[in-house]
Amino acid sequence: MNLESLTLVETSTSKIRIDAGASLNIVIEPHAPGTFRVRVGAESELAHDPVLTGRKRVHAEALLIRNESIGEAQIQSLLGQAGWLLTQGDIYLQVDRDPFCIKLMRQDEVLLSTTLDGLACEFDRWCFGFDLTPGAAIHGLGETAGDFDRRGEYVVSDDASHRALPIAWSPQGGWGIYVNTLGRVDHDLGHTDADVYEIHAESKILDFFIFAGDPTEVLNQYTQLTGRAGQPPLWAMGPWLKQPEGKSVTETIEFVQSLRQIGVSIDVVEMSEPMCWAFQETKLTIGWHKARFPDAKQVLDYFARQAIQVCLPTAPVIEVGTETFEDLEDRGWLLAREDGEPCVFPGQAITGGIDFGLLDLTHRDVYKLWVERHRQLIEDGVGAFSCDAQFNLPDDVFPRGEEPAALLRVLYPALVRQALNEAATGHKVPPEAVVLTHDLNPGVQRYAWQAAHVVPDTWQGMAQSLRLALSAGDNGVASHAHGLKLGAQHSTEEDIARHLRWLAMSVFSTNFSIDAYEAELSAPGWSDKTREIAAQWLQWRYRLIPYVLGLIEDAARTGAPVQRTMALSFPLDVRAHAWSMQYMLGPALLVAPILTPGNKIKVYLPANEAWWDLATGWRYEGGTELEVEVGLDSMPVFGREGHMLCLGLPVNHTAEFNTARLLDEVWMFGMPVHNPTVMRNKIRVMQMQGSSYIKGLEGLKILPSEGLEVKRRGAEVRISRAR
Repeated sequence: MNLESLTLVETSTSKIRIDAGASLNIVIEPHAPGTFRVRVGAESELAHDPVLTGRKRVHAEALLIRNESIGEAQIQSLLGQAGWLLTQGDIYLQVDRDPFCIKLMRQDEVLLSTTLDGLACEFDRWCFGFDLTPGAAIHGLGETAGDFDRRGEYVVSDDASHRALPIAWSPQGGWGIYVNTLGRVDHDLGHTDADVYEIHAESKILDFFIFAGDPTEVLNQYTQLTGRAGQPPLWAMGPWLKQPEGKSVTETIEFVQSLRQIGVSIDVVEMSEPMCWAFQETKLTIGWHKARFPDAKQVLDYFARQAIQVCLPTAPVIEVGTETFEDLEDRGWLLAREDGEPCVFPGQAITGGIDFGLLDLTHRDVYKLWVERHRQLIEDGVGAFSCDAQFNLPDDVFPRGEEPAALLRVLYPALVRQALNEAATGHKVPPEAVVLTHDLNPGVQRYAWQAAHVVPDTWQGMAQSLRLALSAGDNGVASHAHGLKLGAQHSTEEDIARHLRWLAMSVFSTNFSIDAYEAELSAPGWSDKTREIAAQWLQWRYRLIPYVLGLIEDAARTGAPVQRTMALSFPLDVRAHAWSMQYMLGPALLVAPILTPGNKIKVYLPANEAWWDLATGWRYEGGTELEVEVGLDSMPVFGREGHMLCLGLPVNHTAEFNTARLLDEVWMFGMPVHNPTVMRNKIRVMQMQGSSYIKGLEGLKILPSEGLEVKRRGAEVRISRAR
């Protein structure tokens, strides 16, 4: 339908409402600086802002943490009553009447424009599109192991294989789009028509946000609306270990101790499936798996004495054939079909192959029970949970909340993760929690951790792990772990080289989980020299923890991820976008991992910056390519001029950290200009008369780059050019 008969019926600095005929209204809000919200639907739905209660409130909060508008705009009619203009500084949203068209503009430049085909709606399925600039890339819309530029693809939000998320943005275009619904959304990114981004959204009301700004500002505004990551505990930043196959709990602890003795540090053990606990018959208390945890308290205390945290696999599953299943079926606490019979799912690894039903977490009492039991596990000494909950729900599923299956497929894993996060944070101030999951759904950016994917133990698998982590960051997901092997059956020289390269890359990331082979780590292939290199990288990991934790804290303020693509970090340097396997670790470090056999790699240093090689201390101008040769004990990492890198003390595991003094030394990349990113940052940089004055460096070693000199004046440090 072409919306040509438009009449302005309500206007204020915070919104306009337009009568589009056929009982349809269009409401447009300057929702925040550089952000506009557009809603189209029945007049009865949009004439007044509804008070959200019950299930509507649950659905709304699963999508937005800030529903109300905080922005204002100057609103004026265009000449000849051709439409309306909403102005926020140098950002404009122009609404044309005939034909209907919305244009996002910066001064006189059109950043984004809807197509002239208008809007179509049939059976609550909306269709609309945006014109695309030739060659402009589109990032976001979920994880991908392919090209970060999603242009030409067709992405379906509720198809688990698409790994979809709802935010899209263009590095060159200066815009972002978010469709606000739990219903299915199809994104045709020029797949059908190369010049059109067409969106099909299933929802009673069409609701979408348009953002203006560079990519970091788009993610900032998007995560302000939809939520940002919390903080993980300090211990979670150390290396994780997957419980080796066939090893008991006691044998696993002994394995961790043996790894520590050869310099392979471990802080957390990720217990293998199936679940170690279940609801105990009709009492709905915790019953431990007797073979795996014969005395749970004793086992958890033993882990704690060795300074090892435990991550337990869990899921909202109830095994078929148990008294608990029958009891919960009678209570109506399981997801059921329309005929009232419980949905039964075929056995999976989490249940040891036993068929199961799912707890109906849309039921308030069930949700509360799920939270309480996991909070009890935390109080008993469990550190974290792992849980994948994107189950293949049938179309005739019938939860207590009465959500249709298409919506429940998105909402259910979000409820599972939200509940586990509530249980893990408890009453901690600030709230700290880690819930490992591979699930992707709206709201994933609210949590501090995304689990490592299982990828092939090959060079291609290493590149795939990196692409998945970087593409997640393009969606505002703050932290994405890597998984790697260390040792393998009958390790070859190339296997060892790949594992050490993978370890080096993972050290310069949010974090990682190791799948280790004890026999191979002590085999002849793993010589003292290679074990020494592995230990060196793990020492680097601990020294980087204050910086990486600072990046996660920064994500809670800005929505910027820990690992950042070149397009996200340097949107105007199109040449840099082609170097997609390089990345920024926060604002200060450019990392170029070696993803193929050999010791040589080409590196591109982005333009309009200067870069300092961490290994040599040499300075390079940006906009240049380098060919670097490095051994297994090195990796190309460059510091960005004007920034500092704050490093922690070398320790053997996180329990050795002195939380009152995490930092040890500071590396400077040219004259300091920016406040450093570091955990609980209290370091401040000021410039005056060509020198930098820094407060907060008391007791720290300072390594200035060449050409600078350091003078301490009490609590202040002066950095100036060497004479």
